Amino acid sequence: MMEKIRIFIASKGNPKALAKGFRDQFPHAEIFTDPAEFDGAPIPYIVAGKPDPGVLAAVPGAKLVLSLNAGIEHLVSPGEVPKEVPIVRLVDPAMTEGMSDWVLAVVLEWHRNLAIYRSDECWTRREERLSRDRVVTVLGAGALGGRVARLLGTIGFQTRVWSRSGRKVEGAVAFAGPDGLVDATTGADAVVNLLPMTPETEGVMNAALFARMAPGGFIASAGRGAHLVDQDLIDALDSGQLSGAALDVFRIEPLPETDPLWQHPKVLVTPHVAAPTQPGSAVRIMAESIRCHLSGGMPVDLVDRTRGY
Repeated sequence: MMEKIRIFIASKGNPKALAKGFRDQFPHAEIFTDPAEFDGAPIPYIVAGKPDPGVLAAVPGAKLVLSLNAGIEHLVSPGEVPKEVPIVRLVDPAMTEGMSDWVLAVVLEWHRNLAIYRSDECWTRREERLSRDRVVTVLGAGALGGRVARLLGTIGFQTRVWSRSGRKVEGAVAFAGPDGLVDATTGADAVVNLLPMTPETEGVMNAALFARMAPGGFIASAGRGAHLVDQDLIDALDSGQLSGAALDVFRIEPLPETDPLWQHPKVLVTPHVAAPTQPGSAVRIMAESIRCHLSGGMPVDLVDRTRGY
């Protein structure tokens, strides 16, 4: 007999809309959006956004957790998802497209001086360079970083990519490991951060990295807020070593109104919108993971807790 489908949606976003999407996929499923609705019977499937601490650990009989976000560090924190319960990362082509759009937009805006021209009040021509004369390094070579690196290369940028494993990306020069990070960022005109959050990558966007870049370089960060050492960035911008930054993720979100990044003239702040979850696409992907699990298989894109992603 097929296991009864019971799903808990632990999301602060729009759980009702997600519930409707899952009911379309599984018309006879029982779907919960509030822990107060639990009846004590097992709920095998959890769809997790970023719930309050302890919410997931209280779900009875969980067998599979499906992340609504690309980042999963909050799910592997102690006391959240039991170690024996698999976690599935959301790898969604729609999110990848969104991230690519954001990166291309901010890199090209910097590359062609558009933000500077917007603030100019006189007819001043800035130095304009061709994309083939710029080196852009992408940190991260997974679904997000790989596509971004390929697109930047297609436009004409000299593209490098760095990852833990040194994964190859068509059209880019690949680097791996600590020494590879130094080589990948030395002389780079722009660095795009799309890394997962691990103990090894925390604070990776720091003064040493900025100093290795070409003078007047640019930072685009849409990985995790804890990758960036904020004061190091501000210092590099104020000294002129960096000419601009676009930031989509922060250590504290929403970014406090008093944070100096809001007021810095060389920083573009976007409110964690670079790769928003697309509910329709995400539900279809997660529904396939549930079907795979129900049939006795194990879904793809499982989180490796030893690596942290």
